[in-house]
Amino acid sequence: MFVEAGEPHHAAHFHAYYQNAMAVFTIEPVELVAGELPVRQRRLVEAWAALHQADLWEAWHRLQSGRLPAKIVPVK
Repeated sequence: MFVEAGEPHHAAHFHAYYQNAMAVFTIEPVELVAGELPVRQRRLVEAWAALHQADLWEAWHRLQSGRLPAKIVPVK
């Protein structure tokens, strides 16, 4: 997650990157809303997000209040 200066965000979301692909997922429900990833990587990201949903919400709220988010264990 990162701050996009001057960009209003109405839905809590995060970006996932794999090689040259990028996708945007909402936090709840975990759902692809833009971009695309290969099927295997998309499923991994969706499973990871479901396991780390509380961490993602915390990171989202920190960003919205102008603070940096804590690190979340990445997909391996």
